[in-house]
Amino acid sequence: MREEEIQTPCLILDLDALEHNIRKMGNFAKANGMRHRAHGKMHKSVDVLRLQQELGSAIGVCCQKVSEAEVFARAGVKDILISNQVRDPAKIDRLARLPRYGARTIVCVDDIANVADLSAAAQKHGTALECFVEIDCGAGRCGVKTAAEVVAIAKTINAAPGLKFTGIQAYQGAMQHLDKYEDRKAKLDAAIAQVGKAVEALKKEGLEPELVSGGGTGSYYFESGSGVYNELQCGSYAFMDADYGRILDKNGKRIDKGEWENALFILTSVMSHAKRDKAICDAGLKAQSVDSGLPFIYGRDDVKYVKCSDEHGVIEDPLGVLKVNEKLRLVPGHCDPTCNVHDWYVGVRNGVVETVWPVSARGKAY
Repeated sequence: MREEEIQTPCLILDLDALEHNIRKMGNFAKANGMRHRAHGKMHKSVDVLRLQQELGSAIGVCCQKVSEAEVFARAGVKDILISNQVRDPAKIDRLARLPRYGARTIVCVDDIANVADLSAAAQKHGTALECFVEIDCGAGRCGVKTAAEVVAIAKTINAAPGLKFTGIQAYQGAMQHLDKYEDRKAKLDAAIAQVGKAVEALKKEGLEPELVSGGGTGSYYFESGSGVYNELQCGSYAFMDADYGRILDKNGKRIDKGEWENALFILTSVMSHAKRDKAICDAGLKAQSVDSGLPFIYGRDDVKYVKCSDEHGVIEDPLGVLKVNEKLRLVPGHCDPTCNVHDWYVGVRNGVVETVWPVSARGKAY
C-alpha cells in the first residue's frame, strides 16, 4: 500500500527518521557512558521499544503506571522502572507480581509509609522489588527535597524484606520545554547540585546508589556531563512533536531542524473546501492532543492548521491550493497523549507502507 492509500486520520511513522533518531541517541549514550532507559509512556509500543533496544541499545523501559509496565513485562522486557509512586493496595499487589515475568522491577518512593506496603506485597508473592527514592529537583510534583529525607527513606527500604534500595529518580520535567538552552542549563545546574548532595549523603551512610536516573529530550546532555547521573530517561526524541521541536539548541537552532528529525505524523485528508480560503480536514480533537498547542502542517508554509473541533480541523488556505482528498502530514503539538488515542502506527518508508504496529499500551493509565 502506498502512503496516499492509507485511511485517515491515522498515525504514521517515517521509519528512516525514526531509526536515525534512535541510533543517534544510542550512540550519544554509549559515547558518554550512560545507560538509556527509553520512556514507554511516549509511544506505548512494544515494537518501538524493541527498535530502541536493537538500534539504540536501550537497556529497558520507563513506565508511569503499573498497567503500562504489565504490557512491557508480558512482552519480555527485562528491565522496567515505574518512574512514579504506586500507593493503591491493588496496584501494589500487581506491581509485586511483575518480577514473575522475569523483569527487573524498580519503583519510585517518596514516602516512608509506602515502604511497608511494598515490602508486604513482595513477601506475599515471593518476589523482590527495587526502589528509587525520588527527589523533587524542580518539577514541583512528586519527590522529597532534602538529602536527609533521601537517606531516611533509603535506609528504610534497605531494611525492609523483599526490597532493595537501588538509586535515585531525579527528573527535572519543568524545564524540558524552556525555549532557551541557557535557561534549561540554569535549571539543570541547580538540579545536579541538589542530587549531588543527596548522593554524597548516601555514600556517607554506606548506601551509594547504583543508578541515578533522569534526563529528557530537552536536557539529556546536561545530565550526561554532570558526573552525577548515569541513566537517561529520554522519550520524545524518537518521534518529536511541535512543542519540543521549537526549543533551541546551544547554537540557537530549533532542535527539529538538525538535532532530531520529525518521525511521527498524523496523516489527514481534506474533506471539504466549500469556503474559498478555508479547507477542512478530518483530524480534529479526537485524533490528537492540543494541550501543548495545535499541530503544524509538515513541509508547507502556504497553508496553516488554525482550529479544531471534535472531528474537524480548519486549515487556512488563502490561495485555495488544497484539493478535496489531498493528504497532509501534521506534526502534533504533544506526541505522548496523541499516540494514546490511536490503535496503530503505520510505518512508512519511501512512500510505501512497510509495517503496522499496535499502540500496545493504549489507555493503560491505571
